[in-house]
Amino acid sequence: MMEFHSSSDPCQHTPANHQVAGTTSKVSPWLSPLAYLLGRHCLLPLFFGQIRITGQKNIPTTGPVILAPTHRARWDALLVPYATADCRREQDLRFMVTIDECQGLQGWFVKRLGGFPVNSKHPSIRTLRHGVELLQQKKTLVIFPEGNIFRDGQVHQLKPGIARLALSAESSHSGLGVKIIPIGINYSQPYPNWGTDVSIDIGCPIRVADYMSGCIKHDAKSITTDLGKVLQQLSHQETKSTNHAFAEITNSRSPQGLGVAHQGDLS
Repeated sequence: MMEFHSSSDPCQHTPANHQVAGTTSKVSPWLSPLAYLLGRHCLLPLFFGQIRITGQKNIPTTGPVILAPTHRARWDALLVPYATADCRREQDLRFMVTIDECQGLQGWFVKRLGGFPVNSKHPSIRTLRHGVELLQQKKTLVIFPEGNIFRDGQVHQLKPGIARLALSAESSHSGLGVKIIPIGINYSQPYPNWGTDVSIDIGCPIRVADYMSGCIKHDAKSITTDLGKVLQQLSHQETKSTNHAFAEITNSRSPQGLGVAHQGDLS
């Protein structure tokens, strides 16, 4: 998730309640149920050793929600729906992804499973407005606030765009009730392979309305800070074991490859 920029006063909330051409998202009525069915009952249980999920009660069953997971592997995009399926309808999930992830065969699937692109080099206000529209429709947005994949078990600096989007949506509709759900995803190995254990810890909702003081720049900073603290707590229990495994595996990898995944990495 990238930061969005606007020419408006940063201390003014900018309602965005109209359709903007060029940014859309959709869920295939046949591919989405099939993909999630196969993923939940075949792919994920067979690939991973143990999948532990805690905190599902923290996910609201209704209303606009932003799921904000840590980003540790490409498997995250499949594990988030797996962990939240009992609380949120999978057909309501929308994923904000980079333009690179919307290319080729992968992009074909991504676009039909609710993904829509953001230009990481030149973020567009159109993407923000589309996200606002989805929240107004009570959909579920999945946004990785760290932006990239990090393997070292640490929570890296969060992008402020997720908070700005949530504030814009809340200010556009009185009483909308947008909530941000922190999710910590931790693997027993930094590069998940067959038999890897994974834990998914879902934190308490962050109520966006509680942060609205009238200055979106200040409010976004407060949300981003609190979200980062919660993600740190959700990741702390796995940090030591992950760091140890990370240190071992990176001894055989080039220094340029440490921490951040390459675009072609499938793990």
